[in-house]
Amino acid sequence: MAPLARPPSSALLLALLLVAAGCGRCGFQPDPGVKVVVPAMPTTLDWSYSDPINWANYPVMLATQRGLTTLAPDNSVRPGLATRWERSLDDVGQEVYTFHLREDVRWSDGTTPLTAQDFVMGWHRALQGRERGEMSDLAGAEEVLALQERRAPAEQLQAALSRTGVEAMDAHTLRVTLSRPRGYFLSRLANVYLFFPVPSAVLAGRSEEEIRDYFDRPRDGHPLALGPYRVETWDRAGERVRLVHNPHSAFLPPLGPGEQIVPVLTLLKSEVGPALYERGRVDFVFVDSALALRGKPPADLQREPLLSTYFLAFNTERAPLDRPEVRRAISQAIDREALMKGLLPMTRPGNELLPPELPGAATPEEAARLPGFSPERAREVLAGVPGLDRPLRLVYRAGDSFVPETAIAERLAAQLARVGVQVTLDARSDYSAEVARRTPAGPRAYELYLRRLGADYAHPNTFFTLFERNGLHQTGWETQRGGEPMARFESLLDQADAEADIARARVLYAQAQALLLDEMAVIAPLYHPDRYFRVRSFLHGVDVDPFNFLSLRDLRRAGPTAEAR
Repeated sequence: MAPLARPPSSALLLALLLVAAGCGRCGFQPDPGVKVVVPAMPTTLDWSYSDPINWANYPVMLATQRGLTTLAPDNSVRPGLATRWERSLDDVGQEVYTFHLREDVRWSDGTTPLTAQDFVMGWHRALQGRERGEMSDLAGAEEVLALQERRAPAEQLQAALSRTGVEAMDAHTLRVTLSRPRGYFLSRLANVYLFFPVPSAVLAGRSEEEIRDYFDRPRDGHPLALGPYRVETWDRAGERVRLVHNPHSAFLPPLGPGEQIVPVLTLLKSEVGPALYERGRVDFVFVDSALALRGKPPADLQREPLLSTYFLAFNTERAPLDRPEVRRAISQAIDREALMKGLLPMTRPGNELLPPELPGAATPEEAARLPGFSPERAREVLAGVPGLDRPLRLVYRAGDSFVPETAIAERLAAQLARVGVQVTLDARSDYSAEVARRTPAGPRAYELYLRRLGADYAHPNTFFTLFERNGLHQTGWETQRGGEPMARFESLLDQADAEADIARARVLYAQAQALLLDEMAVIAPLYHPDRYFRVRSFLHGVDVDPFNFLSLRDLRRAGPTAEAR
């Protein structure tokens, strides 16, 4: 006889009730407003001090704050908190920007005005924060960074900060001096949140500990915001950030007929985001699985072309890939159209590092001169090359993502086999460590690796810094030909970065790209990834920006305001 079933314990009953009523970590609470699933919760709300894992902070920062500049739909620089600016060079060749701030901007309390001092205080804090190296273009920044390295006295550090190139000329005029001309600076100001202002009138006189508490414990309408939303609560345990409408913002979304402001917006992290979306519990979710995109796409699937490039990199220090002609021939063996066909709803194959949508990218004619599909030429060059009688190891990231890495790696191996190059595939959960790992002889251990590079700002410079001498390219190409090609590459970048004329700068960047991809063939670009997401039809203006960040700046909804679900 079977034993009688035990009645459920009180703990089990409680768990069942929580599942039925809603649980903090699964996204079923009956909160009002719109709910958005994000890949990660922010690590801080203190945008000046920041955090090295900064990508997780961007959705909140971009919804609540603003920069001196902004970007137009074509990714060109437009006014933001500054209505206009002048650029000049001083007597020692330093670049000077004079920004004229909007006088109608108030912080979210409705009374505190935006002032030039808000930038001075914010940038001084950023120079002491967890990403202070990002501020190194400012005149005087090197001294501040060096003093912190050697733990100089606080008085000495404060004196150095006062000499840096950020100065409030009056309440609405900000003068910024860079150590040398940097054409990408205005692009960085648009969305690199370290350059956003802070409410200095509120923070003045507080200790650093009190300032950190101010940002990371939202309460009583603080921290103040400039964007269309401000943070009301941050539930770390429940992994939720609740944003509420900021009626005092000078950057409210434009409302069309029948459209309304979304008064409450909850960002939440959930491992079952797609399931929550299917059940109508959330209103936006990223499609982070390339496999999920292989079937018939749902009607509400949206696509955002990213300023991003996925590429094959070569270990230039290991034979037979220590020869540029071999690397170039492998690039020519790749049929990029066939490589990506059918893997995603849409793809943008390309043989250029700089995406065509990027301001300053190469012209189609210049891109056509970069290594493209030429299998006959590839076979001719690769025939009989010593060292190609053994397989080359291709390293790529293990796990599912919006980039179909495994399928690309498998197709790449098949294409290279047709020109006599055998490839073994190595999917790694410790990908970064493996790519950086060196053999006892000195060179890195891999032969080929796959990687996605995304823009941090809308300028060619953001794609090239990875491949400079101190960049994390892990290809060893700084050793090639005694370092002469690398020196020439960096010289072209210095000239282009300092060039005020966009057309002349573009030519120099195109030359740097040709040196990297053709002459030295350090990498072989494959395609420019897109990000897919699903969003309810009644939501307008919710998007993913070209930098792969959730964009809520123009969020609005059609019809009545959403109430509790």
